[in-house]
Amino acid sequence: MRRAQKVIVTCAVTGSIHTPTMSDHLPITGDEIAAEAVAAAEAGAAVLHLHARDEKDGKPTQKPEAFQRFLPRIKQQCDAVVNVTTGGGLGMTLDERLAAAKWAKPEVASMNMGSLNFGIFGAAERISSFKYEWEKPYLEMTRDFILSNTFAQIERGLKELGANGTRFEFECYDIGHLYNLSHFLDRGLVEPPLFVQGVFGILGGIAAEPENLMHMRATADRLFGDQYYFSVLGAGRHQMPIATMNAVMGGHVRVGMEDSLYIGRGKLAASNAEQVAKIVRILAELSLEPATPAEAREMLKLKGGDNVGF
Repeated sequence: MRRAQKVIVTCAVTGSIHTPTMSDHLPITGDEIAAEAVAAAEAGAAVLHLHARDEKDGKPTQKPEAFQRFLPRIKQQCDAVVNVTTGGGLGMTLDERLAAAKWAKPEVASMNMGSLNFGIFGAAERISSFKYEWEKPYLEMTRDFILSNTFAQIERGLKELGANGTRFEFECYDIGHLYNLSHFLDRGLVEPPLFVQGVFGILGGIAAEPENLMHMRATADRLFGDQYYFSVLGAGRHQMPIATMNAVMGGHVRVGMEDSLYIGRGKLAASNAEQVAKIVRILAELSLEPATPAEAREMLKLKGGDNVGF
């Protein structure tokens, strides 16, 4: 793994997993997403990983017009790297998932590196009453759901978005996803330095255990040598421990309300910036410093914030 002197902090602002009933602090509208993203950048996030939601009921959407409500404002108000999701919302078609990034031509887009069972149905069992009708069925349908990322789908995304100069956050939910990424590297469809995001703690993917983080890091070292940077996210209560462990080992971190709604045991986070500020404090206690957006751009060889479509 490439070791950097500074830690790239990514903030995933809203995502498509949590639903409005779960937290009143989850950003839904374009105004809320823009404000949360800018505040997260001011707190120390160099990269902003962004999803969009329907303003009426908070349901995930990949329509470019939804991203138009906040992407230009974020660009105007801060210098953070914008990372547009291609995961979208669960159950979307590939055309839907790619639409926002094809329009926005961002510096970075996420790219899931393999199919997996993606189980969030357990959340529905813990909630007795929902704000909106779509929430419970959306969660419960994941009992019989595969998040599809076939080789053909991944190749299409890499080619169509790569043609715009977009680079990628390669989301790897399990060890096999690293080998899928290696396949595309061998074929010349991706170029180093790779920005690999290990995803830990999703039901259906690799568990958020220290041994698994060590195993994923060792596997990536064998496959990619010094051609990659390694960031991690831990779902739910695993967010801060897994991030801290990876930072200590010379890696990078992701926080945000896409991955966890909490700031501590039993306490909902009031904002994304609160989570960013917490990981920045932890890094400081470990004598580690967050990278600036300019430093992240240099490390990841990005095209620059002036070369996007928004």
